[in-house]
Amino acid sequence: MKKINLMAHLVACFPNESLSLEAARALVEGGADILEIQLPFSDPSADGPAIQDACTTVLKNGWRVSDGLDFIKKIRAEFPAVPIYLMSYGSLVYTPGVRDFCQRAALSGVNGMIIPDLPFDFDEGLSAACEEFGMLNIPVASPSMSEERLSKMARAGFKYVYAALRTGITGTETSIGSETLDFIKKVGAGGSRVYGGFGISSGKQSALLADHVEAVVAGSVFVRTIAANADDAEKLHSAVKAKAMDLCGGN
Repeated sequence: MKKINLMAHLVACFPNESLSLEAARALVEGGADILEIQLPFSDPSADGPAIQDACTTVLKNGWRVSDGLDFIKKIRAEFPAVPIYLMSYGSLVYTPGVRDFCQRAALSGVNGMIIPDLPFDFDEGLSAACEEFGMLNIPVASPSMSEERLSKMARAGFKYVYAALRTGITGTETSIGSETLDFIKKVGAGGSRVYGGFGISSGKQSALLADHVEAVVAGSVFVRTIAANADDAEKLHSAVKAKAMDLCGGN
């Protein structure tokens, strides 16, 4: 079976920094091609219970945005060739100033930004700041978008677009059918490469998506795996690596 490209989602510093770094190592060893690092946020709009609980755990530890950027620096130093995308929500980026935040992110080793609640055509200067500092802005397309708006996004010139494969919150398993594949085609109709995710937790799902997307995105499944094995670093590493290998089409 051929290798499936995987973007693996990780909540920064969950359940703590050392175990989160261990999880990042396991993801890379397991075949993850891209790391999507989420900055914990108190009121996420699209995250299901697993990621919400992870964010709450980290925030209760007194976490700050600067801690998340320092965490990314450590991953960048350890894995200089692995693309890192920062995922966050608009208020964390907008409050300190979009340009200043993007500059800090780029200096931390971030290659791209995924900010689901900043609309692609009213992004408060996110695309311009990303371009200035050598990063990608990767907007999120949803099946709930109108055909007109989806077509506009698809033809807006983004190198990559993240296709959320269903509406609602992530974490619940997504069925990959003809409607899903049609949606992916529409997202990529203007030439953008498509990352596809939301509720992906098995190698079977990855295999169904693999020929239709640039990379399969998986998040909650890794957060749940980390949470279930947080009592032992070696066990956590083994479990996370095995799940990454499964989603990449390995054994």
